[in-house]
Amino acid sequence: MRSGTHPSDGAIGVFDSGFGGLTVARALIDLLPDEHLVYFGDTARYPYGPRSLDEVRGFAEQITEWMLRTHDVKAVVVACNTASAAALDTLQEQVDIPVIGVIEPGVVSAIEATESGRVGVIGTVTTIGSGAYQQAFAAADSSIELTCAACPGFVEFVERGELESDQALVLAERLLAPVIDAKVDSLLLGCTHYPFLARTISRVMGRSVTLVSSADETAFAVRRATLDGRLAARVSGDPVRRRWISSGDVATFERLGRQLLGDELADVEPHRW
Repeated sequence: MRSGTHPSDGAIGVFDSGFGGLTVARALIDLLPDEHLVYFGDTARYPYGPRSLDEVRGFAEQITEWMLRTHDVKAVVVACNTASAAALDTLQEQVDIPVIGVIEPGVVSAIEATESGRVGVIGTVTTIGSGAYQQAFAAADSSIELTCAACPGFVEFVERGELESDQALVLAERLLAPVIDAKVDSLLLGCTHYPFLARTISRVMGRSVTLVSSADETAFAVRRATLDGRLAARVSGDPVRRRWISSGDVATFERLGRQLLGDELADVEPHRW
């Protein structure tokens, strides 16, 4: 896989299976407003959650190689928990630009948020089944009492824009039962789609439970890379460029993307594999 040339004026590449990574893009825009951004939503192949780790790893390698070859990005943010679980280590070995995932930043934040030491993680079937979060929490703080729950169906509600429907609430009540029973006081939303369902999830969990999204922490990790020299920070000059690309229907991506991220999301470009 070809590596980037590390130009300070290069873009930060962000990819996800669809719309979830927009939470990370939003945090990056707010925290690093002078950086160019290329966002790729692989909506033609979403959801990644039910797929095998090997298949998702192949997708992540393909997208990263394409971003390097076509956009010469200076960093890649794997803004998808399933892809981070499947491919982060592999991608970091294959390229010599910073590749940053969403798992470790979220784990750190969830540990900081808990007072009881009982933490929950919810994610896709593949993410939870990979053991990535279990391993990350054990490495960070072995005293944490961790309860994990897979939440199939959540991603699909977000991708359809049904963020507060009665059906989403009923599903949440059923799927969140294990973390409620475990009496967690910190719940890590282990999928970048899930913050869009935060109101529904919070309604089910109750006010005493802190919901933790890894999006902001991931953006902070990117900024730390600019501060410690691993990533060349852009010097303000030409207007900031932000490109939005989808492998699926661009009209749907732009309509729902604007609803989720804001008016910065415009002029979505198509990409076909």
